[in-house]
Amino acid sequence: MFQTMNKKVSIILILIAIFYLVLSFRLPAYAYVPIDSDIVPIGLGVILLLLSGMLYFIKDQEQQENKEHIPKSELPVILGVICFIILYIALLEVIGFIIMTVLFLFLCSWFLGYKKHTVNAIVSIILPTLIFLLFDKFLQIQLPMGILPL
Repeated sequence: MFQTMNKKVSIILILIAIFYLVLSFRLPAYAYVPIDSDIVPIGLGVILLLLSGMLYFIKDQEQQENKEHIPKSELPVILGVICFIILYIALLEVIGFIIMTVLFLFLCSWFLGYKKHTVNAIVSIILPTLIFLLFDKFLQIQLPMGILPL
């Protein structure tokens, strides 16, 4: 049953998805909103559950003899990105979604070696702004504002 890595990871993700869905269904309902607060988490949980189930049936391309290991030269890059993610999560409520997402996207892309700084800056500004407008205006779901006076 658990002979391949895909099946092992799939089972773990299915358990996480079920736990996440149970918690999502326990979110409180709000009376005067067009889209309730549990729609996005439930949708994400269902997607995770479906993709995890699909992963279970995908054959492992990796053979046991040819296992790839992460080169030691890549560890600082991976740890750097993990640090960016932790800082993003820690400061999201305080500084706000738009500013933190712009900083995260720009600095993480720069850290990973993307050289076109103008394109990076434009994408880093436009993408969080569009996501914010989608959630705020269309879905009427508030994202953390932080220090912005919007």
